Amino acid sequence: MRLRRCQFVMLELRERLGVDLQLLLADQPRLAFQTQWVALAAHLEHPVTLDAQEITVIGRLSASEWITLEEAGLQRDDAALAQLREKGLVFEATDSNAAHDADTRLRGCHWHGLAAVAHRHLRWSGVDSIAEQQRFAELFDGEPMAHLHDPPPPVFALGSAQPRVALPRAASSPLLDLLARRVTCRNFDQSRPLPQAAFAFVLDATFRALAQVEVTGVSVLKKGTPSAGGLHPTEAYLLIQNVEGVAPGLHHYHALDHALEPLQTLDAADVRRLASRLLAVQDYLADAPAIVVYVSRFERNFWKYRQHAKAYRAAILDVGHLSQTLYLAATERGLGAFFTAAVNEVDIEQAFGLDPMQQGVIGVGGFGRRGPTRHEIEFDPLHAVWPD
Repeated sequence: MRLRRCQFVMLELRERLGVDLQLLLADQPRLAFQTQWVALAAHLEHPVTLDAQEITVIGRLSASEWITLEEAGLQRDDAALAQLREKGLVFEATDSNAAHDADTRLRGCHWHGLAAVAHRHLRWSGVDSIAEQQRFAELFDGEPMAHLHDPPPPVFALGSAQPRVALPRAASSPLLDLLARRVTCRNFDQSRPLPQAAFAFVLDATFRALAQVEVTGVSVLKKGTPSAGGLHPTEAYLLIQNVEGVAPGLHHYHALDHALEPLQTLDAADVRRLASRLLAVQDYLADAPAIVVYVSRFERNFWKYRQHAKAYRAAILDVGHLSQTLYLAATERGLGAFFTAAVNEVDIEQAFGLDPMQQGVIGVGGFGRRGPTRHEIEFDPLHAVWPD
């Protein structure tokens, strides 16, 4: 028997508070804490608890080399070893199961360990963010911010204003005017379809590859946004609700062909329900005619930046650049846009058939016509969109 542990696993000492029953019976109510070790593995969907013996056993195994029982100082009938294999943290070379397959796929993607664990275990599934906000408000009698200390100042200053060097204000320009009108939209027009020309323009400006060139033997892309190494790992998956000439449902955007690849056609009611679920029930965003899921193709980025401490950060920054470009493209066409990280990543992965460690959801945006009236609050302090 040759054994190996999973590639990325980290231990967290978790603490749970509860009432000490013995003290409660003695009329001395007091909270007691309990601790447990939890293993967070990048290839497993959920954490698993470990006892001291299991921690000892897994510590004897290599993540990279297959070793024998004798080399690990273990016995075939070791109960802790059996439990670790059942929990999907340790494998035999001949194993063929879901956990082993997931670990094998993960090894081929060249993740940095900390980033892999964080990405896997910080995803949401089935979260209703609006209900959570309401429960939080009720917990604090309608003033959820009252229990917090004073916030940090909005602008950081090193000292007094006296030594500062004043800079000339820029004159008005098309870019500055465009930035002033860039306001996150929460009020989309559901009565009319988004014109196909406007839809195509936003995708063209944001995601289309302007050129494909070979650099030192690597095919890289030129887009309107920066990307580490010119790799542009972000893919645009779309949930279309009401776009002229485009079937409602799931699509993928092809960046070189500037074309949609249909994945699944859905009726209007199913699309709207799916939009709400994917956006954690932020229904004011789920009304957008075109919803864009920003998906990072990690293997594209990590192929070059292998186990690199900054590679995951670069993938997230890539989405940030693209989302701002989408905002500006939509604003130029008189459309509203949004971006949110409060999404149910697991539900999105299931809908589009994505492996989270190969193609991971970073955030969701959307765009479309603004509604004629403002039902939901929008942050527009310059009154650039709503005059009043």
